[in-house]
Amino acid sequence: MAGQKFNSQVVNRVRVTLAFLALLVINALLYGQPIPFNAGGARWSWLMLSGIVGLALGDAFLFRCYQLVGPRIGLLLLSLAPVFGTAIAGIFFGERLSALQVTGMGITLAGIGWVVVTRPALQAGEQQTKLSPRGVLYGMIAALGQAGGLVLSKQGMAGNFPPFAGTLIRMTAAIVFLWVMAIFQKQVGSTLEAVRANPQSLGWTAFGALFGPVVGVSASLLAIQHAEIGVASTLMALPPVFMLPISYFFFKERFGWQAVAGTMLAISGVALLFLKAG
Repeated sequence: MAGQKFNSQVVNRVRVTLAFLALLVINALLYGQPIPFNAGGARWSWLMLSGIVGLALGDAFLFRCYQLVGPRIGLLLLSLAPVFGTAIAGIFFGERLSALQVTGMGITLAGIGWVVVTRPALQAGEQQTKLSPRGVLYGMIAALGQAGGLVLSKQGMAGNFPPFAGTLIRMTAAIVFLWVMAIFQKQVGSTLEAVRANPQSLGWTAFGALFGPVVGVSASLLAIQHAEIGVASTLMALPPVFMLPISYFFFKERFGWQAVAGTMLAISGVALLFLKAG
């Protein structure tokens, strides 16, 4: 909704900024200090690097991928993040998934892929997007960035560090990186002008920032504290499935049996992951 008036770069800068401000308030209320300066230098380093890799660079490549190959293929490429995350976690943390977990992960990703590729081909006024090799590459880099960000976050979140505090540190790195890039690209003025001229889109961006970078990212940090990265990132790859009822009721989109079947397949894979967890 915000993207109808803002371009992807403006949305990314504004949502990260609003998320940072919200996190300052949340941390002040929950922990008595808006910024966790007592977290230690090592933890700050891991989480800030995670913010740059996952939230800044990863999202930048993802948005560019969307422009080149469209959101459906972009989401499909992003679903590679659990595969990359499992490989990286196995190398650096020695995490190993059981055969049942690997099966559940594979079934879930297959269901997600089915949902993504069987969404309606074109909406009114939408143009066919060619499968750009560069777009595919950017999508894979975005998935690798998301996976790398989670691995770095797991290192920084050791010792049951509060998720909202961890998210604030990650968001600090992301906001500095994005606005420094905006200064070099001479886009600060155009970004502020776009916000001033479209207050309704700013509201949608704030709504998305609250549920995405604030609640969603904090929940993801809590997840990697208590589950293997491969399992947690597989569950985080479910947005295309969750978007189906939202698209149906809110945007009035209609889907065939393939999308429903893909959803059921993804849910059955998740059930295997929770079966192992139990």
